[in-house]
Amino acid sequence: MPAEQIRVRGLVQGVGFRPTVWRIASQLGLQGDVSNDGEGVLVRLWADRHAIGRFCEQLQAECPPLARIDFIQRQPFADAAPAQPGFQIIASQSGGVHTGIVPDAATCHACREEIFDPANRRYRYPFTNCTHCGPRLSIIERIPYDRANTSMRLFPMCPVCKAEYLDPADRRFHAQPNACPVCGPQLWLEDRAGEQIELTAEERDPIDSASRLLRQGQILAIKGIGGVHLACDAANPAAVARLRQRKRRPAKPFALMARDAAVIRRYCRLSREELDLLQSPAAPILLLDQQGETLPEALAPGQASLGFMLPYTPLHQLLLADWERPWVMTSGNLGEEPQCVGNHETRRRLGEIADAYLLHDRPIVNRVDDSVARLVAGRPRLLRRARGYAPGHLALPPGFEQAPDLLALGGELKSTLCLLKDGQAILTQHLGDLENYPTFQAYQQTLALYQQLYQHHPKRLVVDSHPGYRSHRFGRELAQQQGLALERVQHHHAHIASVMAERGWQLDGGRVLGICLDGSGYGEDGTIWGGELLLVDYRSCQRLGHLQTTALPGGSKAIQEPWRNAFAQLHRCFGWSQVER
Repeated sequence: MPAEQIRVRGLVQGVGFRPTVWRIASQLGLQGDVSNDGEGVLVRLWADRHAIGRFCEQLQAECPPLARIDFIQRQPFADAAPAQPGFQIIASQSGGVHTGIVPDAATCHACREEIFDPANRRYRYPFTNCTHCGPRLSIIERIPYDRANTSMRLFPMCPVCKAEYLDPADRRFHAQPNACPVCGPQLWLEDRAGEQIELTAEERDPIDSASRLLRQGQILAIKGIGGVHLACDAANPAAVARLRQRKRRPAKPFALMARDAAVIRRYCRLSREELDLLQSPAAPILLLDQQGETLPEALAPGQASLGFMLPYTPLHQLLLADWERPWVMTSGNLGEEPQCVGNHETRRRLGEIADAYLLHDRPIVNRVDDSVARLVAGRPRLLRRARGYAPGHLALPPGFEQAPDLLALGGELKSTLCLLKDGQAILTQHLGDLENYPTFQAYQQTLALYQQLYQHHPKRLVVDSHPGYRSHRFGRELAQQQGLALERVQHHHAHIASVMAERGWQLDGGRVLGICLDGSGYGEDGTIWGGELLLVDYRSCQRLGHLQTTALPGGSKAIQEPWRNAFAQLHRCFGWSQVER
């Protein structure tokens, strides 16, 4: 009997891919098996080539919502007959890791239906998920992605959940975070003293109680999927003002969460493309132009846009179900510290901000902030890569296929890490400003995690050329410890090269002219550069022109407060008398 081995690579593990293969093969009456291994998914079929062709076409057409097929490779193999009749899902095989970890995903339609169905056993259960949605990066501790290697190992499945987990026809087949009210994580509401808040006669659960406190103008710390948020009624000016004062955040805009698109449209213009992005599995915060009804100016002082997101977990959907107004949902931190993730940490660090805490007992292993995006010329533009987009797997342009494994250690502010492996760039979630030591600790932990997840062993390290950056110093120490080569890259050269890679510019495609209007970057002459015309390829950079060098009022403060630089430029051009006017 003819047989073929089909190799599928991409984001194909932990997303319900094998059950999809099983369903399609069974529908077509094909014999064979499917398994996970270090390369992705391996399918073996005993059938003629036309039947296998139909299978491959249907697989691409019916790819699970969180999966991504990068390529399908077919080749004959010589086994005379399958070991068992029909089509089987067999145990995972070992091997070097070339597949990806899937980002956390917003609640799918089927799970949402369950949590609002009084007849369903998961009615109002805030940790409902399946292979199409729920936590991934936020709960994983190590590979392979099995329940025992996630924070869900603390919650053994009940017999009903276990039956779902083992049934290839069920959408929870091998859903590692699978849980229900009987066996899964639990939620509670407590006051500042750590005492659980009792329900009133009208309240069903802590979700109802939390909603009541928010209607009273209180500020809540809410533990979600990748971190803790601080929440209040966005239409309550006094609550918003208190949150700003307690959080020590005088002007930076607050993120908002609304129950549905109808609520958002009361305050902002919302196109079909923007709504699609809000409702996508990534469910980012989306910057939208204000129009219609007004909200307190203190939400986004001096801004023409607001950052809205839709509820992306069952917990948030249940919390907002009866709300006609949006909530503030800002990071649970103080100043520029990292977002809180643990219960004890939340009580300790947010004790002077929150009036009460809505917490649960599923540990957050990896902090994942909310992503921020904007639609530019009809296309999404990420301003902060985090939940829903991390890890990011970006195929590099032609010429990079044989590039050695590299580790790029990022900048100082809004830092991320990048691993180069197998011709693709693997980007971490947003990690924050490394000037803050707890952020730097989280940065180191994230590096260790990603290197373990992807079995990444870099041949060289890449750092920003600024010797004062913590990432530069860390990279230099790491290179010395591990005996690795260290490459220094000028900050603005890196910006232009990233645009070249995004546009698919080949490694040997020649040089391009790039204009970089970034605020500052350590230059090759030892001065701080800003506003360059550069002639670059991936390997080299020539500075053709730039804004005149100008003293920065406040030194490094001008990097975070661009008005200082603008003031200095105006003063240089026009003098004090004109600037003062």
